[in-house]
Amino acid sequence: MADTDLTFDSLLDLLRRLPPTRVEENVNSLCDLAPEYADDLLGNVDQPLKVLVDTEKGREFLGCDYNRDGDSFRSPWSNNYLPEATGGPVPSTRLRELEVSLNAAFDTYREMYFEGGTSSVYLWDLEDDPGQGKEISFAGVVLMKKVLSTPTSDQPETTPSGSWDSLHVFECQERGRSAKYKLTSTVMLVLETKTLATIEGKEVDETSKGKGNVTLSGSMTRQAEVDYPLTNSAGHIPNIGRMVEDMEIKMRNLLSSVYFGKTKDVINDLRSQSGLELKSKEDLLRAELAGKLGARKA
Repeated sequence: MADTDLTFDSLLDLLRRLPPTRVEENVNSLCDLAPEYADDLLGNVDQPLKVLVDTEKGREFLGCDYNRDGDSFRSPWSNNYLPEATGGPVPSTRLRELEVSLNAAFDTYREMYFEGGTSSVYLWDLEDDPGQGKEISFAGVVLMKKVLSTPTSDQPETTPSGSWDSLHVFECQERGRSAKYKLTSTVMLVLETKTLATIEGKEVDETSKGKGNVTLSGSMTRQAEVDYPLTNSAGHIPNIGRMVEDMEIKMRNLLSSVYFGKTKDVINDLRSQSGLELKSKEDLLRAELAGKLGARKA
């Protein structure tokens, strides 16, 4: 058992050191190398969400391990597994009604915050016999995906491209007139952009211009537990919506202020776009000013 745990930990440790932009390829390769750990890897490693189409309803939906059964994925719009029906698990009637309402609510949320993209919500029962008119326990996942497409010919060369994938997995336990929610949120971000630089103080030619690519990618996971009042089953909609919204705002702010801010500081310290000659002149001017100020004080 210890050897088994050590092997699985080593696989996860290896994935953390491989490029996040190739996580799907890396997971598939490790599953081929160690097929006995395939289910554990697929269940524990977050991968970019798949965008699928429900042709019956004419709507896009997202696929992940939580709505997968074999090679098919359950659509939140028709409640059917696609592309082939597998007879996989579906939520109870009461939970399915809540799932439909949550999908409508988060469809509006997605349009307001992301101005596009795709969202899906899936719920499943935690009880073998969920009855009517009693407290229930259930779990679910809220999925969001927004893709910035590769710049076209009529767009600036430095137009960024990338994707945002967020998974909010939660459990809910009703307790009389309140409900306890446990949330685990993961954000996977990929941002790619081309950089253009011109060496100042040098005659403009091919040697004075440079191009490069900057890729920022990775994932971040945060957890939270909250208690909200609950008067009826419909009360889960604003509760879950508020919980997911607060978490996404916190994670977006953290990415912006900490991760992007520190990355920018490091790049600015390591790389100068002004050119060595201009920087030397600035250093000489700074030293000259400091010397004159020192002489005046003396």
